[in-house]
Amino acid sequence: MAKNKSNKPDKDDPATQAAAAPREGMQRLRKRYLEDARSEVTKQFEVTNPMAMPVLDRVVLNVDMGRFLGGPKIPPNVRAAVIDTLTQITGQKPVVVKAKKSVSNFKVREGMETAAMVTLRGDRMWDFLDRFINLATPRIKDFRGLSDTSFDRAGNYSIGLTEQGVFPEINMANVTFTHGMNINFVFRNSDKAKSRTVLEALGMPFRKPPAPKKKAS
Repeated sequence: MAKNKSNKPDKDDPATQAAAAPREGMQRLRKRYLEDARSEVTKQFEVTNPMAMPVLDRVVLNVDMGRFLGGPKIPPNVRAAVIDTLTQITGQKPVVVKAKKSVSNFKVREGMETAAMVTLRGDRMWDFLDRFINLATPRIKDFRGLSDTSFDRAGNYSIGLTEQGVFPEINMANVTFTHGMNINFVFRNSDKAKSRTVLEALGMPFRKPPAPKKKAS
C-alpha cells in the first residue's frame, strides 16, 4: 500500500477541523467589540474616525519568581509549575525573563531567571479574554467586582490574581506550587475613560460604586 508522502493535514480529520474552526469566544468578544464597544465610544466621546478608535492590542500575563532567587537558579519544580500553568490557561508557551542588570539590594545577578511571561494577540487574546471574563472572575474568592482604579494614563489596565486556581483549566488537586499572576490589558489610541468603556462593553465586571447615602429627614 502506497504511503501518503504529503505533509499537508487531512481536511477530513476531525482534529484538523476542530483546530481550524474559530472558537466561539473569539467570535463573540470580537463581534461585541466591533458592534457594541466602538458604538459606545462614539456615543460617549464623539470619536467617529475608525483609525482613532481605542484598540485592545494585546494581553500580557506575568508571573514573578523573584522570591525564589536565593540561589543561582529558580527551583526546577517552581519553574516547571509556572510554565505549565501559563501554557494551560493561554495555549501558548511562556518565555522566561532573565535579569538584565545585577541589583545587590535584591540579591539579583545579571542572567538570573526572574519571571515567566506570555503575550497574547489576535484569536488567542480574544479567546483568553472571553474565558477570563465569563469563567475565571466569578471563581475569585469573595468576588464583588474588579477595581476600576488600575488604569494608567495610556488606558492600559492591570489586575493581580493571588492564585491560578480561578482558571477552570487548572486542577488544584494536582498543583504542587500555588502562585499568583499579573494580567495587563494593553490598549492603543486610548485613555482611562475610553479603555474602561471598551472593557465594560466587553463584559468586564467592574465593581459598582457605593450607592449614595440618603439624607436624614
